[in-house]
Amino acid sequence: MGTCCNSSTVLKLGFLWLQLICVQCHGRILKDDTSSSDQFKNRFQRIFLSILFGMLTGLICALVFAWLVRIFVRYINKAPILKGPVVFSPKIPAKTLQSALANDTQLIGSSSSGKYYRTVLDNGLTVAVKRMEPGSPQLHTKSFKRRTQHELELIASLRHRNLMSLRAYVRESNTFFLVYDYVSTGSLEDVMNKVRENQLQLTWEVRLRIAVGIVKALQYLHFSCNPTVLHRNLKPTNVMLDAAFEPRLADCGLAKIIPTLNLPAASNYGPPESFQSCSRYTDKSDVFSFGVILGVLLTGKYPTDPFFGDTSTGGSLARWLQRLQEAGDAREALDKSILGEEVEEDEMLMAVKIAVVCLSDMPADRPSSDELVSMLTQLNSF
Repeated sequence: MGTCCNSSTVLKLGFLWLQLICVQCHGRILKDDTSSSDQFKNRFQRIFLSILFGMLTGLICALVFAWLVRIFVRYINKAPILKGPVVFSPKIPAKTLQSALANDTQLIGSSSSGKYYRTVLDNGLTVAVKRMEPGSPQLHTKSFKRRTQHELELIASLRHRNLMSLRAYVRESNTFFLVYDYVSTGSLEDVMNKVRENQLQLTWEVRLRIAVGIVKALQYLHFSCNPTVLHRNLKPTNVMLDAAFEPRLADCGLAKIIPTLNLPAASNYGPPESFQSCSRYTDKSDVFSFGVILGVLLTGKYPTDPFFGDTSTGGSLARWLQRLQEAGDAREALDKSILGEEVEEDEMLMAVKIAVVCLSDMPADRPSSDELVSMLTQLNSF
């Protein structure tokens, strides 16, 4: 009996010992599984971060490399600043041009952008030379000189019978010499001064021809050039006339090179929006300036005349024409020296209406230069 009890006890102890061993083994297995899982997660995170870091490093290096290549290409392609004569016409010898500019020249005019001189080259060709000296120190930098060079090359590419073509230019230090064809008649302002002093008779037919030529040049600049070219400084001193009184616009685009030329104070022919810093100069701004010139041709009066200091005139040529047109008294505005045939008077009265529309305060209310060509050419046969 005692032997049976001992055997039973031994079996129970053996069974408990086996259970304990199983529990310990199971615990070790669970511990090993948890450890393996943590190691896998840590290894995966390290691999993921390594890949991500490699991708970001490669991207940054690629961007830096592309930026360096771009800078290098821009440096290689950067146009050099030319110092010698740059000639666009085969009629002008480059070797003699610079020496001719150093000789005695005749002053024939001046404007806010520089002075015009008449000079004769060694081959006998007479040219007009504009001496342009930017006054602001920041306009003497290399970037300005390079930009000026680019703009002058663009201006030289313009070709129209009513534009003064840039034939050559020379840069010396901070001065640019622009070479144009010489026009003996002078500017529209010179001619109108002679008319006002009774030294010259300018018929309505000739005045209308001048107006049509000006607006055809604007049509070319605004609609045929890509990108669009704006004159920005249209006024009688920049309208040159040949022997047949055919107009040719000068100083085209120079106001873009020298920003100070674009100030309203520089001209009484600027549009209202040029007084507003938030407004943008557009082709309709050139149209306003043309409207003032058309008003000068019709009335024989300048916008600077003391006549417009009277409050009854509205204070400006534009306001005066608008008031007379609204009152039905447009005939009072016409230059008495060109009044004559009834047909011509009807044309002039219609031209007053066109000028008034061009002088609208809002750019959107003004016609385009393309529309103006049709309007003016219908007044007479050209």
